[in-house]
Amino acid sequence: MRYVEKQSKTVEDAVELALKDLNADRDQVEIEVLDEGNRGILGFLAKAAKVRVTLKKKPEEIAIEFVEQLMKRLGYSVDVELEDVGEFIKIHIKGENVGPIIGRHGSTLDAIQYLVNLVVNKDTQEYHRIIIDVENYRKRREESLEKLAQNIARRVKSTRKSFSLEPMLAYERRIIHTALQSDQEIVTKSVGEEPNRRIIISLK
Repeated sequence: MRYVEKQSKTVEDAVELALKDLNADRDQVEIEVLDEGNRGILGFLAKAAKVRVTLKKKPEEIAIEFVEQLMKRLGYSVDVELEDVGEFIKIHIKGENVGPIIGRHGSTLDAIQYLVNLVVNKDTQEYHRIIIDVENYRKRREESLEKLAQNIARRVKSTRKSFSLEPMLAYERRIIHTALQSDQEIVTKSVGEEPNRRIIISLK
């Protein structure tokens, strides 16, 4: 973590010198006053104020560091990479034998993602959304759910009977709803309470 220590007549002056060196604004740093200094008596025995100003870690840096430490504690030898920083921050875990990190229908992966979001947003005013993926699992799962939605929709049209899917996580239900929202003959609705909330696909 990068920091500088500066001295000046006042704490404020020392902080300004440090910010200039770091090329940062106040909301990007943590300020520690090492010595408030004093003006002395008639200019004699004056003591300079001293501060240490440290650049805060970026959200993506906090996320990667946390995931790396977590994977190490769990005994996994993996690569943790920053894939994208835009509307959200995406962290990709790559390695062998990573199935247990994903869990059934991504339940373990979602738990890890929840923890990472808690850690990253613990002391921030602006919310940063973190997405954790393992070997492109989320993309494969999305494609699988979209195919499932279309297959069940065809079945409902053929049999003219509603069909209840198995319980799913919230983001998986959104994929199903989105996949069928343009179908003029089909309606989808979520029923039940978590963790058993599920989607029913019916004719309009």
